[in-house]
Amino acid sequence: MKNAFATPDRQVGTLPSATGFVPALEGFRAVAALAVLTTHVAFQTGSSTGSAINRVWGRFDLSVAVFFALSGFLLWRAHALHARRGGPGTARSAGAYLRSRLVRIMPAYLVVVAAVFLLIPQNAHSSASTWTANLTLMQVYVPDSLVEGLTHAWSLSVEMSFYLVLPLLWWALAGLRGRAARWRIPVITAVGVLSLAWALLPWYQLGLPERINDQILPPAFASWFAAGMILAELAAAPPGRLAALARHRHARWGWWAVVALAFGVSTLPQWFTEGFVHPSGPEFAARTALGAVVAFCLLAPVTLAPRGQRFAVLDSGVMGMLGRWSYGVFLWHVLVLHFAFQIAFVPMFSGHMLEIWLITVVVSVVLAAASYALVEEPSGRWFAPRRAPRGTPSTDGQAAASPAQTSPATVAT
Repeated sequence: MKNAFATPDRQVGTLPSATGFVPALEGFRAVAALAVLTTHVAFQTGSSTGSAINRVWGRFDLSVAVFFALSGFLLWRAHALHARRGGPGTARSAGAYLRSRLVRIMPAYLVVVAAVFLLIPQNAHSSASTWTANLTLMQVYVPDSLVEGLTHAWSLSVEMSFYLVLPLLWWALAGLRGRAARWRIPVITAVGVLSLAWALLPWYQLGLPERINDQILPPAFASWFAAGMILAELAAAPPGRLAALARHRHARWGWWAVVALAFGVSTLPQWFTEGFVHPSGPEFAARTALGAVVAFCLLAPVTLAPRGQRFAVLDSGVMGMLGRWSYGVFLWHVLVLHFAFQIAFVPMFSGHMLEIWLITVVVSVVLAAASYALVEEPSGRWFAPRRAPRGTPSTDGQAAASPAQTSPATVAT
């Protein structure tokens, strides 16, 4: 970006999160992965409704917003910085970008799909179309394709749709660069806000098959990706008022107080239905809006922090390790949960939440560590480009740009 005297603005991209690895974001990924595991355990033990604390466990599914926003931030920031500096076109070729996404997502996912279909008796007679829908991450578009042990992968299907659309968004906003880049945030915000109307439209009357859930289709969650994209734009831009609000080492508590308030509102039974249900359109839109607020305000203190600011717990080695394994925790935990009741000799929906939670966490983390060491890291090496062109920026920045790990309030698991 250039100032009025046509000289480069040296404040562009000065926040440390605009490029490079951000350890605290790995910590957030670990926390959110465990939160989503917790909400699944709460549901299947019958502990997600009926009391204030149960409603908290039941609404941990809002961590999907955090994961979608993380993807929006990490995959958009290189393009935001490129535009702020007045660069032509886009920061990366679509082909290289899509290859990196497939290599990151698919190998470990395909292993889990095979395990789910082969190990769970209910899936033994699944049709070829159900297999194909799950193997290709098309299950949100194919009726009756959310199978036992893999229902949570709806979010991965949504995430993949976002990946495919992202190059089109780069090109659509490529003209807003240099001084015109100030319009990027208003455009992204407008699209995010307008997407909340998705749930208000009568899709089934307009011809959508009734066996397809309109509330897990990708456009319904555009505001969550937009929250991260806006943070990417703010991180790339010359530090302004929002960045200043995040700079003080105690400012994070103000942001996170807003998160607690928005999350608390989402648990009020007077306004929001308890448990995993298909809510009314207005309720879904309101809950989605709260999710965008939660994601934006949770991530803002880290993504807008000045150089040198630390987040002791989120930056720790343990959280970093769990963050690296978080994709595996997401992939495996529902299958593990399916068998956790047999391990504990208790029936589903009979309580015993702590016991089932501990089993699910321990086994899921072990499997996730194995997945990372035996599948994710090797596939990344095997399928990585031999040599990146000189001067090509690192657009993903960190492995944390892995897919959303969540379970929807709109799908009964």
